[in-house]
Amino acid sequence: MSASVVILGGGVGGSVVARELRRVLPAEHRITVVERAERFVLGASLLRVIVGERRPDEIARPVATLSRHGVEVVQGDVERIDPARRRVEVGGRRLDADYLVLALGAELAPSAVPGLADAGHSFYALEGAVALRDALASFDGGRLVVLTAAPAYKCPAAPYEAALLMEWTLRGRGVREKVSVDLYAAEPAPMGVAGPKVSAAVRDLLAAKRIAYHPDHQVVEADAPARRLRFANGAEAAYDLLAFVAPHQAPRVVRDAGLTGESGWVPVDRATLRTRFERVWAIGDVTGIPLKMGKPLPKAATFAEGEAEVVARAIAAEIGGGGSRETYVAMGECWVETGDGAAAHGKGDFFGEPVPVVSLDAPTADSHRAKEAWEREWLERWS
Repeated sequence: MSASVVILGGGVGGSVVARELRRVLPAEHRITVVERAERFVLGASLLRVIVGERRPDEIARPVATLSRHGVEVVQGDVERIDPARRRVEVGGRRLDADYLVLALGAELAPSAVPGLADAGHSFYALEGAVALRDALASFDGGRLVVLTAAPAYKCPAAPYEAALLMEWTLRGRGVREKVSVDLYAAEPAPMGVAGPKVSAAVRDLLAAKRIAYHPDHQVVEADAPARRLRFANGAEAAYDLLAFVAPHQAPRVVRDAGLTGESGWVPVDRATLRTRFERVWAIGDVTGIPLKMGKPLPKAATFAEGEAEVVARAIAAEIGGGGSRETYVAMGECWVETGDGAAAHGKGDFFGEPVPVVSLDAPTADSHRAKEAWEREWLERWS
């Protein structure tokens, strides 16, 4: 008897589930990916767009290429999710699933902070990264501010990388001495889930490039005409060029379906990624997975990929009449680009107790090349 698997979201996690299932399941089983965007954009490469190392078309691939691998692609917005029935509505079309996977990611919500949307450039989106690139190319003096507008966001290294890479670009253009670079963070320390040693190492990277770091600054208002930021602690900061990470939230359709918990994200069994609904899984940035230390598992491609592999094998086993004993272990890695053709490589066990066991190596050219190779490999998957 054939089975239908519907995967909501065609990003890193969703695409891995789809392709892995198509690789192992017979052709009579139907695999469908629902994705609103026409193109998959590799988020890790947005930083290269900002500093002019990549064009937008070089970091994007058509989602429709999944169909070459035997996956049905449905283009459109998910309008309604009924998790109890595993039923989805997309553009007026109803999709019924025997197995449902939520991989819809996190939405950027700059409007959550009054004035922020008009005050600067939201560089976690392609349009914002391009606008920041253009602004940076002509920026030859003043105050450059990088801001994290909320303490939790995907790709925890990215704001710190952005500051380091833009500083490097300004040096290359010979205008660095005319620019001050400041990073205002809502969080108390860089990449805090990774532990104090990693946080200290990142702070040292910023200090070495004369980037002023201001932790525990929760922005409450942005005044675009005056080019000023106001923070919950009473501090204010002026800027001439602002690059920000917007607050994140689960997509409205996920919230309306009653899938989110107290954290605002979809709670799952951290070993299996199952939700409270039968044969419904959630992976990637849409999930909220608490760690023993009290913080959530970071939202990053390295975790989405591992979660997707576990879920794909579980679904394949169930369709085949068996069960999968594989559990998700949250081993992760990332790179911190530092400019000057170097990057630091971090890796570790994020389910370590009582705290994650994570290390960050010193920046090297080899790690920079490894990061570039990782990006190329991901984009080649879409060919």
